[in-house]
Amino acid sequence: MAAKKVVVVFGATGGQGGSVVKAILGDSKMKESWTVRGVTRDVSKPSAKALEEQGAETVAADLNDAATLKDAMKGAYAVFAVTNYWESKSADVEMKQGKAMADAAKEAGIQHYIWSSLLNVTELSKGALPKVKHFDSKAKIEDYVRSTGLPATFFLPGFYMSNLPGGMFRQAPPNNDWTLALPIPGSTPVPLLNTVGDTGKFVKGILLNREKTLGKRIYGATDYYTLDEMVKEFKEVFPEAGKTAKAAELPHQVFKDILGKTGLPEEAEEELLQNMRLMNEFGYYGGAKLDESHSILVDKLTTWEEFMKSAPAFKDLK
Repeated sequence: MAAKKVVVVFGATGGQGGSVVKAILGDSKMKESWTVRGVTRDVSKPSAKALEEQGAETVAADLNDAATLKDAMKGAYAVFAVTNYWESKSADVEMKQGKAMADAAKEAGIQHYIWSSLLNVTELSKGALPKVKHFDSKAKIEDYVRSTGLPATFFLPGFYMSNLPGGMFRQAPPNNDWTLALPIPGSTPVPLLNTVGDTGKFVKGILLNREKTLGKRIYGATDYYTLDEMVKEFKEVFPEAGKTAKAAELPHQVFKDILGKTGLPEEAEEELLQNMRLMNEFGYYGGAKLDESHSILVDKLTTWEEFMKSAPAFKDLK
């Protein structure tokens, strides 16, 4: 019997990485030929123990310590690599981490490297939106991965559905109406992803279609939904609460002021504003269609309607 292929999953206790672990170990067919090595900073934490209960091996590694990355990848076939820009709020830190992972993977002879990437917004917008650092830094890491010659696929997660219920889509004064308030028109298309539920479905599809996906970008979203369509579905799912629900286009400064109240630095306020403007002015994926990315899937993706029905912020609505 052939030895199982090891896939190393970084950020295994986080949203994206945790989804990958669950998708592989929750699939009895996949488990016949694959095993998961979950990477976390502290293997003694309850979240790491929960990975072991699912059947994953856990290893400790630190993205800021290149030596630990090499150990984590030893003997592995594939790697799912992801960074968290918002932890340091530094593109330089993220770039360093991303390059260190790619270098370690190259040294370990990894056969399929999957990088959680995003588009370069400065380039896409021809300099009109130069401050979306958490996109640009991941795109530059993608460029670096390509330059190393690593056999790689690039997974580009869509807009997190989890950002909406109780966050951007909440009850607003003066009448407590449910309002989806963003600094873009209601007609703006947004590629929605149920990050925790569906990231792993895409990564599973990538692993099962190595030849087809090498060198490609896989766009991780269920579908494009306009803000108006999101509100319309909310009204249908929750007819009572949805009677007065609406999408509201916030003035740019008002949006930044709201972010400022959460304690975000001014630079991050502008970054997130430009992130929103990207969707309306240039397209989150630059107008790319999702059909090819969906063609590798074996599991059904979560719709916005399904996500709303399970969202804690909406649980008491009728």
